[in-house]
Amino acid sequence: MKPFSRVSGRPVPLPVDNVDTDQIIPASFLKVVDREGLAQGLFHGWRFQEDGSPDPHFVLHHPRHEGSQILLVGDNFGCGSSREHAPWALLAWGFQVILGKGFADIFKGNAHRNGLLTVALPPERHGDLLSRVQQDPDASVTVDLAAREVTFPDGSTERFEVDPFARHCMLNGLDPLGHLLEHLPAIESYEARWPARVQVPTPTSGSEAS
Repeated sequence: MKPFSRVSGRPVPLPVDNVDTDQIIPASFLKVVDREGLAQGLFHGWRFQEDGSPDPHFVLHHPRHEGSQILLVGDNFGCGSSREHAPWALLAWGFQVILGKGFADIFKGNAHRNGLLTVALPPERHGDLLSRVQQDPDASVTVDLAAREVTFPDGSTERFEVDPFARHCMLNGLDPLGHLLEHLPAIESYEARWPARVQVPTPTSGSEAS
């Protein structure tokens, strides 16, 4: 997992409420156990037309959004199933931050464990940002995880809350296993203070009581 502390750029506007994880990454793409190829399935039902050709009107296909790391969504984003492939697919596409009005709890937890930051904005701030982004394709925002602050196109700022443990892991590029390995010396010291565990032999069939 790559560490990050600050992301700037033009947000991709996708202001749809109640986007579930099956819309983010359809079940047909869940045959893998890593992120390989998951970018292809991101919003697949929306990105492609019935004949399989890309929908040129879908926002992710606009050239001006190529390489964007910030996605601007609506409310209750990531509802539905608990599939971890949803944040995997968003990360595989290149997104690092999701701005919205609210997020499903399980999705938010999965996202943070994988290094994808979700930021819930107050409704009025979210509405103002969406309006600016839709009116000005060059409108840019900065999300500063270290400072827990979003800087809007007009220069104003908004503080946001994030779980301290998730923030620590994202700033340092740690997944849960990486965080555990940070404390390996303390774990080994603790284990060394305990005597060797006695292995109790498993009774054989001949020694079992009749």
